[in-house]
Amino acid sequence: MTEHGQPADPVAPAEPVEPVAPAEPVDPAEPAEPVAPVAPGAPVAPVVPALPEPVRARVIALAADVLGRMPAEERPTALAPFARFTPTKRARLAAAPLAAALETDEDFRAQAAAEVRTALPDVATAVEEGRPIPAAPPEDVAAAAYLLRPPGWVAYVEQAAADLAQHADAAGNAARDRAVVVLRQERDDARAAAKVEAERLRTDIAALRSDNDDLRRQLREARDRARQADSSLQQAVASMAAERAAAAVAVATSEAESRRLRRRLGDAEAAVEVGRRVAREGRSVDDARLRILLDTVIDATAGLRRELALPPSTERPADGFAAAVAAEAVRAGDAMAVLPTRGLADDDPQLLDLLLGVPGVHLVVDGYNVTKTGYGSLPLETQRARLLAGLAAIAAQSSAEVTCVFDGIDRPTPLAVAAPRGVRLLFSGTGDSADDLIRRLVGAEPSGRPIVVVSSDREVADGVRRRGARPLAATALLRRLERGLFAG
Repeated sequence: MTEHGQPADPVAPAEPVEPVAPAEPVDPAEPAEPVAPVAPGAPVAPVVPALPEPVRARVIALAADVLGRMPAEERPTALAPFARFTPTKRARLAAAPLAAALETDEDFRAQAAAEVRTALPDVATAVEEGRPIPAAPPEDVAAAAYLLRPPGWVAYVEQAAADLAQHADAAGNAARDRAVVVLRQERDDARAAAKVEAERLRTDIAALRSDNDDLRRQLREARDRARQADSSLQQAVASMAAERAAAAVAVATSEAESRRLRRRLGDAEAAVEVGRRVAREGRSVDDARLRILLDTVIDATAGLRRELALPPSTERPADGFAAAVAAEAVRAGDAMAVLPTRGLADDDPQLLDLLLGVPGVHLVVDGYNVTKTGYGSLPLETQRARLLAGLAAIAAQSSAEVTCVFDGIDRPTPLAVAAPRGVRLLFSGTGDSADDLIRRLVGAEPSGRPIVVVSSDREVADGVRRRGARPLAATALLRRLERGLFAG
């Protein structure tokens, strides 16, 4: 009972209400205080039984739903602050005010009863008609009876409480049975695990005993080896002492011999010095005689050259050998082997001019290798146009056949690139490279034709050299194009 003589709330909330502290509700769970005797014939209000927790939660949920849909002017004053909450939050925070309003406000309880008739029509009809409802949940039946309050509604509440208690007992018994089964299974598992662990421990103990025996045996062997090493050490110390004594005797003997040899060396050096002095005196006479003879030969040679009027010599033996090699190369058909390229660097444009002067020469250019060496920062289209323009000038100024090869793209025909007059333009196909195309192009030429391949790629240069072509660095062509002239 409260201090105002009202019963406590049967559905008290689990935590305090935040917005407003309403007046303490009447709790139908507590027995009413003793009151004065009722006059004979007067109606006696039924005693509100204590609502089980599921029933109390269901009643509060129904009341919370009703409060949210009621017009503002019909809401109980104590419940107005909670109307803006969600139904779940309203049922959690306003449980006590809702319970008090259900007990004290007939209109609000009538609204909740109407909600029961809407939400649980079959249960509400059966409760009002006093029929049993075997299939309905006990909390729904008790909540409907509490809100509708037909004659005998208390019995429905008490029956629901008994059913819920029975269900709780059954659930508890089932849970206990499951727990017993689980515990028995855990006991059996623990026993099996303990048995396996004991077997493992016995195996480990046996292995440890075997390891202990091995370690003891190894310890004995180590001790025996240590004693043998100590004995060997003592013998080595004694032998070292003897060797040191012998070495001392040998050192003394060698020092004596060294002193004797030094004396002999001093005597020998003195004898050598005497001999040198005698030799210098004799050689001075011989040198004078030899100088007179040499002067006589030189004068005679000069007189003979004047007498015969011989011209100065300008040929060397190697010149005759080079001429023979050139003749042999001409007979073999290698026209470039006879070019006077001695003293020209591999990137000298004069070397390119000499090679282009060979009759029937074929100039093959690795396009992107040259452009990326000279002006790789330019767009690819500009690089191609610049190189092709220079090659067109070379083709016009010489009789050479000029072919420029670029790496192709994955198209049937590469970009719209027109080959200038006198220049053959080739693009490698899909899955192929310009290097491979150059090698095949050189291999297709007849043996002995002069071919010049311009590329700074080492693999390309080595490959075409093996096929008989003359590789040339890309810088030679770039310097030739910069010069803008062709030395015919």
